[in-house]
Amino acid sequence: MILCSALFTGIGIYAWRRDKPMWFWSGSRVEEDELTNIAAYNRANGIMWIVYSLPYWVSTFIGIEDMELATDILLGWVLVSIPLLILVYRWIYNKYSV
Repeated sequence: MILCSALFTGIGIYAWRRDKPMWFWSGSRVEEDELTNIAAYNRANGIMWIVYSLPYWVSTFIGIEDMELATDILLGWVLVSIPLLILVYRWIYNKYSV
C-alpha cells in the first residue's frame, strides 16, 4: 500500500510542479493553447491527486492494526472516488480551458 499511496502522491507533486499542462486520460495530451492559466490548472491537478492519495495513506496505517478495516476503507474509497475523480478533472479542465 505504501507504494500505491506514494505513486498517487507523486503524481500530484509531479502535476503541481510541471511547466506544461498535465494530462489525465492515458494517450491524450492537453495543449498549452487550450488553457488560460497552465500553472493554476496544474496546481489544481496536483491537489486533486494528492487528495485522492490521502485515503490510501490512511488505510496503509490503519492496516497495521486492522487489515479488514483498512480494506473496507480502501474499497469504499475506490468505488466512490473513481467517478468523482473523473468529474473533478472535467471541472478543472472546464475551469481553465479557453
